[in-house]
Amino acid sequence: MRRLLLSLLIGLVVGAGIGLYFGWVVSPVQYVQSPMADLSRRYKDEYTVMVATAYQVDGDLNEAIRRLQPLGVSNIPVYVREVTERYISESGTGKEADIRNLVVLSRALGYYTPPMQAFALPTTAPTPGS
Repeated sequence: MRRLLLSLLIGLVVGAGIGLYFGWVVSPVQYVQSPMADLSRRYKDEYTVMVATAYQVDGDLNEAIRRLQPLGVSNIPVYVREVTERYISESGTGKEADIRNLVVLSRALGYYTPPMQAFALPTTAPTPGS
């Protein structure tokens, strides 16, 4: 029994040593800085929603365009319109706030299509007597 435990302990130490050697010396982790243009569509869409949300807060259209440029799309307004319409057609419940932010950004970029009209932010109606 003692011999079994000793063999097991030696095997564990040798295995851990070999694993550490290979992990740190032979093939260590290599970090690759990939451009945002290489992201999958899902992550590009999520980033676009974040930019639309930031635009909703700060109202700076030039900054929103600058933030979208690293995605590598050739026509940013058309891209935002496509993402907005895709979110409208594919999204379920719980995405209305994202859709509304995308609609606001798309409208600011010059695209306001019929599917977007259902998600437009309501305008405040004048109060009677004012």
